[in-house]
Amino acid sequence: MKKKNRIEIAVRFAVLASVLLSLTACACLQPVPKDKNAARLSTAEKTVSCSSQALLVTEESFLFFHSRKVYAFEKTDAVWRQVMEPMIAVIGRNGFAPAGEKREGDGRTPSGLYPLRQVFGYAESAATKMPYRQALPDDLWVDDPNAPDYNRWVKQNETRALSFEKMRREDDLYKYGIVIEYNTDPVLRNYGSAIFLHVWAGSGSRTAGCVAVSEEDLLKILAWLDPRARPVILLNPDMEKKEDSR
Repeated sequence: MKKKNRIEIAVRFAVLASVLLSLTACACLQPVPKDKNAARLSTAEKTVSCSSQALLVTEESFLFFHSRKVYAFEKTDAVWRQVMEPMIAVIGRNGFAPAGEKREGDGRTPSGLYPLRQVFGYAESAATKMPYRQALPDDLWVDDPNAPDYNRWVKQNETRALSFEKMRREDDLYKYGIVIEYNTDPVLRNYGSAIFLHVWAGSGSRTAGCVAVSEEDLLKILAWLDPRARPVILLNPDMEKKEDSR
């Protein structure tokens, strides 16, 4: 075979492989059908029966492609309906922790269902109906498992914790955020702390255990949330099904 022919065959193969990979990626990134997500909420109906707003954070995979998305649902006349387009999200650098297995510093996002009650940010106020707290330079969130105020928002002069997060960072990651009420009532030592839905550093970034989306998408969520609806967030909704299949 002539060298020219071998080069042409190689080029064609490379182009074909590129097209197939692109099609596979597109198939992977297609949003999950709305009725499937509604079914996920219906499965959790016993625990969300008092809520009429819910965020679902999912991990969807196909071959070696992975995507994480946030879906917003409202319940009307006992039926859950998706109310926004899916939002691309990022999670902990080590993925989701199975239910009950999240630990401090493991880089994993906890699975499970949790209330959303508190919004925070750098500005004095935000466009939201939710209770809002401004993060000031002396505001800390304690992540020292041995501290009596572990997994609590405190003032710097109020704690003796050896480890904590500043709630007013030098970047924009906490410019807007929502507290995910994970391990807050009761607080279990070393089970993880400071789990928020906040602004991401980019679509290719990872978090230390939180969920993050673009600032634009987070602002949409803040404007939509209503405390009267008792909003919740369901992280890794298929985990319960995986646990049951063991």
